[in-house]
Amino acid sequence: QVQLVESGGGSVQAGGSLRLTCVGYGYSRQYMGWFRQAPGKEREGVAAMNTEGSTTYADSVKGRFTISRDNAKNILYLQMNSLKPEDTAMYYCAATWYVNAGLSADRFNYWGQGTQVTVSS
Repeated sequence: QVQLVESGGGSVQAGGSLRLTCVGYGYSRQYMGWFRQAPGKEREGVAAMNTEGSTTYADSVKGRFTISRDNAKNILYLQMNSLKPEDTAMYYCAATWYVNAGLSADRFNYWGQGTQVTVSS
């Protein structure tokens, strides 16, 4: 059974940085991504990465966020720099058996419980 466990969320001031970590259990070499959902808003894709290292980012985070992974340890990271108040959301790690799911949430099969990120102005 696939299980994804996120950590690394917290509260920071605008301009600060956080690194999210997602540890995966029960799978290997899947397409993985980070999503976020703010109160009253739909879940949106933030960044995703295939097993070969190809990445895709939402326009709103390009140049500020970096997704990476350690395939040997089944760990996915999201380095978030220059954080803005509008980045405040619950962040979720997700995985899918699709070779390339882009940032389409409906193509992801497995989800973590989420980690809260709060950015104050």
